[in-house]
Amino acid sequence: MGAMSIWHWAILAVVALLLFGGRGKLSGLMGDAAKGIKAFREGLKDDDKKDGPAAGVSSLPRTEAEKDELKN
Repeated sequence: MGAMSIWHWAILAVVALLLFGGRGKLSGLMGDAAKGIKAFREGLKDDDKKDGPAAGVSSLPRTEAEKDELKN
């Protein structure tokens, strides 16, 4: 029960390879999960620097008439 034997290390290596190595579906999922977490963190940072409409301005999409007025 004290030190880890060669079998413990072998099992850990196999599990690590299944999760993170090769071209397996699971490694692709782990990479996608990491990208999702990174995008979530960047989204949280961007909330402070919101480029949305100012207070009192509608955030609804513009109609064709409003678009034409802006062009003129």
